[in-house]
Amino acid sequence: MADARAALAALDSTARRLPNPRIFRRPALQAEAQSTSALEGTYAPLIEVLTADEERPPNLDVREVLNYVRMGDAAFNLIESGQQLTVSMLEQLQAILVRGTRSEKENSGSLRDHQVVIGQRTTAPPTALPVHAARFVPSPPGLDLRANLQDLLDWMIDADVSQELDPVIAAALAHYQFETLHPFHDGNGRIGRFIIVVHLLARQVLLEPTLTVSPWFEARRAEYYDQLLAVSTRGDWNSYVRFFATGLGASADATHERMLALVNVQEEFKERIRRSTLRADTAHTLADYAIANTTFTVRAVQRDLGISYGRANALVSQLVQLEILAPLSSSTASARRFYAPKALDVVVGR
Repeated sequence: MADARAALAALDSTARRLPNPRIFRRPALQAEAQSTSALEGTYAPLIEVLTADEERPPNLDVREVLNYVRMGDAAFNLIESGQQLTVSMLEQLQAILVRGTRSEKENSGSLRDHQVVIGQRTTAPPTALPVHAARFVPSPPGLDLRANLQDLLDWMIDADVSQELDPVIAAALAHYQFETLHPFHDGNGRIGRFIIVVHLLARQVLLEPTLTVSPWFEARRAEYYDQLLAVSTRGDWNSYVRFFATGLGASADATHERMLALVNVQEEFKERIRRSTLRADTAHTLADYAIANTTFTVRAVQRDLGISYGRANALVSQLVQLEILAPLSSSTASARRFYAPKALDVVVGR
């Protein structure tokens, strides 16, 4: 537990010292999206996710992963506007997560209205009904499910809980309870792991949502699910919380290393710009933009930086000449995309 708290504190301390820690948010969200989706059986290579055109994803798997990024963006915007997590907000986020994918149903964006089961016991006879053969049977649908989910969300922001319970333990309990309720027809695992980061933000353990938790759990997929199940079947909270805290600490360490590596890339970009004849302020802004947005078009630079198309095009070309940016080989002439190779290498882990 102490190691997890120390790792989270180191990550947060670094973020607080940076002039603009927000630029590291989206790369973290994209990496989390790829890994958390892989845990649920939707696999798209990280490089494909990072370089995809978000308006025209190449396939349904990439669309599903990118939907997680959209969901995260929407959630963080709502939370930063002062809104608390509610059942209605979670329903809204789940609708974003499954939109345009194989998982989209008529009742998407609502709590499930039917009983579900999770997994199948290896000892179950072939003729057993699903509810008898399942590894775990979550709560039935209905008013109790909605009330129990709201109780969980209220507990997460309860001031007494915040004072009495270590935030790492509280995050572990909240994650388990959400997975146990399994409130949606799809997306529960991804939303449940997303709630871990939201909870740490709410408890002010983290300033920015730059923590990626799923890569560690993905590498230990079977143990992760077994630990959750052991709480339900044997009440083995100690092993689960210890496993969760170890994962959180390791995830914070890995995120911290990636953040420091991106800071080094950022400093290198600034040094190249300083040695050039470019107007430093706008060029630095675009360099930061290239770290925050793994690929982009000139139109996106024009829109997001609030400059003319001509100025955006010239600025991108100048940073290409400085070898800060490069054109993406897979982009088309009509929608040419650019990226910062050194920043992308850090996010991919090269």
